[in-house]
Amino acid sequence: MCGIIGYVGVEDALPILRDGLSNLEYRGYDSAGIALGGGSVDVYKRKGELSALKEILPQKSTTTTGIGHTRWSTHGEPTDANAHPHTDESGDVAVVHNGIIENYDELKTELEERGHTFTSETDTEVVPHLIEEELATGRDLVDAVSAVVERLSGNFALCVVAAGHEGIVATRQGNPLVMGHTDDGTFLASDVPAFVEHTRRVSYPEAGDVIHVTDGEATVYADGERVSRDVVEVDWDAEAAEKGGYEHYMLKEIHEQPTALRQTISGRIDEMNGEADLELDLPTEYLNSLEEVQFVACGTSYHAGLYAAKLFEEYADVRASAEIASEYEFDGGRDPWRTLVVAVTQSGETADTLSALQRAKRAGAKTLAVTNTLGSTVTREVEDTVFIRAGPEIGVAATKTFCSQVATLALLTVYVGRQRGTVSSSEARELLSDLRGLPGAVQQVLDREEQVRVAAEEYVDGDAFFFIGRRLGAPVALEGALKLKEISYDHAEGFPSGELKHGPLALVTPETPVLAVLTEGTNAEETLNNVKEVESRGAPVIGCVSEGMDDAGKFVDEVFEVPELGELEPLVANVYFQLFSYHVANLKGRSIDKPRNLAKSVTVE
Repeated sequence: MCGIIGYVGVEDALPILRDGLSNLEYRGYDSAGIALGGGSVDVYKRKGELSALKEILPQKSTTTTGIGHTRWSTHGEPTDANAHPHTDESGDVAVVHNGIIENYDELKTELEERGHTFTSETDTEVVPHLIEEELATGRDLVDAVSAVVERLSGNFALCVVAAGHEGIVATRQGNPLVMGHTDDGTFLASDVPAFVEHTRRVSYPEAGDVIHVTDGEATVYADGERVSRDVVEVDWDAEAAEKGGYEHYMLKEIHEQPTALRQTISGRIDEMNGEADLELDLPTEYLNSLEEVQFVACGTSYHAGLYAAKLFEEYADVRASAEIASEYEFDGGRDPWRTLVVAVTQSGETADTLSALQRAKRAGAKTLAVTNTLGSTVTREVEDTVFIRAGPEIGVAATKTFCSQVATLALLTVYVGRQRGTVSSSEARELLSDLRGLPGAVQQVLDREEQVRVAAEEYVDGDAFFFIGRRLGAPVALEGALKLKEISYDHAEGFPSGELKHGPLALVTPETPVLAVLTEGTNAEETLNNVKEVESRGAPVIGCVSEGMDDAGKFVDEVFEVPELGELEPLVANVYFQLFSYHVANLKGRSIDKPRNLAKSVTVE
């Protein structure tokens, strides 16, 4: 959602903040601003693209302290007044904020009764006014921010500068905040890409921490006591977050999938013995007692969970379900001691997923995270974590992380199945062999991109797009439709093929292209009957068809050939859908990396 960047050091802060905001554009935003600190506080902010902000920034500034922000609107429309940073009435305190202050109405009413005047519709503006009052009592900035945080409800990350007070004071409660460390300065940001060209040495403040950054050094307080947070080195560099010659980050990340998958499975497959090594602390006795595995997630991660649930039931012989995190309740008479709750989240900061985890923990269930982000909030909420190791993903529409999530969850399937004794070594070897072949199979699809681009040209003017599949093809159909609607803004639906005749068939016309998964693991013969249903109504059909499945190819208008890979063939087919969605959106001139109204990391519920 919103992006935060802060810097204190020996360098001029302005170009660092400006570049940091550019690096955070992928999170989605509708306005941006910068506050330069020091002896006084100077604020610059504008609605719209960063180019609008850059027009009003000074050409040069020698200030070495500052904070910046990209806003994704929650309270109030995108306007100059609603853009961050927000200040008190004197303009001496400036705040940037990611998250939601849930009790801002109550606080605003109290402040107005005491004579404060507000200029925005945001929840954020109460914070600088509250800090102003605390500073007026003689407190220093650290104590003032600490006192204000005690009065705030919700999940948030804040950075504050104030005239006459050294450095930046920051805090987080639920929402992400990371520090970057160099010999000459300290960075604060919502995500590592904001400053990765300067340093890969980072530390992750915990919920409730208050951080005071001065002269390039950071002091962290927890409950008023000085504490230390481990400094680690992220395993990717600035070049990994650049476009590398591709027109868009999304296209680059689609093409990075073979590399990402190799990183995901590296060192985790013992094919000879049919074992997956995930370094998990899940006792065999506990796994044998399991009655259910619940995958909780949102969006693309939810689709990965749907795929994993089907694998788990087949291989691990345990009831499995995927739950949309925003709808999740731990109910239905489940035994928490016999239920494993797995949170699937690319960012590790998804608010709905974190809330679902907390409900599961309160019920007493064991929890596990599958995430891409070292040090993210979810890793501190759960009892154990498996990292997907896909590397940075900048494009808002998830591509390589979906593929790597499913691959990681397939490894988890083997791990649990072998521990439970429900999958034989030969069965495990077959699935692990397919996982080993996954990067190469994806590369074969990528090598056929021109065929996909030509198909996108032919069908770009479709009135709507339907994606269909059965069994393991159903979650891939959902994911394919999500990608197309996210970045092209076209109407797209995905559903199990059998559902066509239960309503959606009424919408099928010759202007409704249907994209079908016709591969191993999808009951392709049954889906072919649905293909015939739509073709009899004039709809063109694009089929992702297993190599050698000649009969299926006879019934579709365009064949995308999928390499043989057993239960993972639908996952390979998904790469065709990603490429198709990308080229349709590109032909329409859409903002592919920053689609309207969407954000990369959804940190509000």
